[in-house]
Amino acid sequence: MTLALDTAAQDLLFREARTANTFSDEPVTDEQIQAVYDLVKYGPTAFNGTPLRVVLVRSEEARERLVAHMAEGNQPKTRTAPLVAILAADNEFHEELPTLFPHFPQAKDVFFAERSAREGSATVNGALQAAYFLIGLRAAGLAAGPMTGFDFAGVQKEFLDDDHTPLMVVNIGKPGENAWFPRSPRLSYEQVVTTV
Repeated sequence: MTLALDTAAQDLLFREARTANTFSDEPVTDEQIQAVYDLVKYGPTAFNGTPLRVVLVRSEEARERLVAHMAEGNQPKTRTAPLVAILAADNEFHEELPTLFPHFPQAKDVFFAERSAREGSATVNGALQAAYFLIGLRAAGLAAGPMTGFDFAGVQKEFLDDDHTPLMVVNIGKPGENAWFPRSPRLSYEQVVTTV
C-alpha cells in the first residue's frame, strides 16, 4: 500500500527530517511562524482543547535569561539559533472550551473542574500539539532542535506562570554547518506493533 502523501513530502516531514544542532544566520520571521501555526492548529486534540501555548524568544535579553536555564550542552545552540520557542501547556485551557467545543460547552465543568484532570489533559494534548508544531516547521522548510534538557521550574518562573507548564524548548531556523548528528537506529514495525 502506498501513502497518499507524495514521496518528496514524506522525506521532508519524516525520512530526511533531523534534529538540527546548528543553524544559519537566516532570520525566521513572525509570518513564517504564523503560517506554521495556521497549518498545525487543525491537528486534533481531545475536546478540541488545544492547550499548547508558544513563547517566541526574540530579544537578546530574553535569550540570555533562557540560556541560563538550559543544560550546558544546549546553551551554545540556544544562544545562536535564529529563533527559540518555549512550548508550554496551558493548564487552564478549559476556559476556552465553550468556544472550542460548542456542541458540549458543559465539558469545561463536567470533565475539567479538577486541576489534576486539566493538567493531565493539557500535558498529553500539549505534547501532541508540540509534535504537530515540529512537523509544521519542517513543512515550512525550517529545521527544529527540540530539547528537554533545561531547568523546567526555572523556565516556568522566568517566562510563564503557575498555570502554564513548559514542555520543551525548540531552536528554529535553517540548518547550519554540520547541523546533523548521525541518524540513530529505529525500532522495526514488529518491535512496535502487536495485533490482538
